[in-house]
Parts: sequence; C-alpha cells; structure tokens
Amino acid sequence: MKLKLHHINIVSHDVPGLDAFYRDILDMQDEPTMSSKRKLDEGYPGDVSFMTDGDIQMHLAEKDLEVNFRTGLPVNPVEKGHIAFRTDDLDGFMNRLDDAGISYSDFGDRAVAGWRQIFFYDPVGTVIEVHQVTGEDG
Repeated sequence: MKLKLHHINIVSHDVPGLDAFYRDILDMQDEPTMSSKRKLDEGYPGDVSFMTDGDIQMHLAEKDLEVNFRTGLPVNPVEKGHIAFRTDDLDGFMNRLDDAGISYSDFGDRAVAGWRQIFFYDPVGTVIEVHQVTGEDG
C-alpha cells in the first residue's frame, strides 16, 4: 500500500484573506481540478480555495463547527484543519487502523466526487485524512 502526502487543509473565518496571503507571500497558484469535484449538498458547503505549489495542494476552508453534527460522524475535518494522504488501498489502510485500535470516521464519497475519505486523530489530536481515488478524474 502506498501513502503520499496530498494536501494540507487550513481553516479560517476569512478564506479570501487567507487565500490572498498564500498567493501573495508564498506564490501559491490555483488548483483547477478540485472545485468541480465538491459535493456541496452531501459534504461541506462552506467557502474553499484550492491551491498548489505544483506538487502539494492546500485547501483553505471556511471553519465549520457543525460538520460532524450534519454527517453524524465524530471527526470534524474543518474545525481546526487537517493533513491528507492519498493511498492506493484504503481498505487495507482501514484494516491497519482497526488492528491498531484507532477509531476513524468513514466519510465515503460524500464530500468529493471520485474520492473515498476517512478521517482520524493522531496521538496529539491532529486530524488526518486518508483518501483513495475511486473515479477516473480523481
């Protein structure tokens, strides 16, 4: 099973201001493939800016303390942000978490078309996403 850092998610009440900072100071550019994949009715309807340095993506998201209540899943990926890894074997990775006794929230494909996502906590409370591309345009 391969794991590769895919994106860093940072949350803010001022996504346009955060977007301007990363563009102006760190030369981040638009990541054009993500906006069309969002599933606003099932996933997260807030403001999001998708950007990249050409290799790693950043997802700047509007803080939303209600996501876990709407989804019925305990981990909220847009409360304090998260780091995300892409895998080629999400079921195998979930087995690894099960074997280690680590709980996770299975978001399925409700937030991003063509992705299957899970979220869990590291030992200090950092939210980690692991996702697998399930569609052709992942």
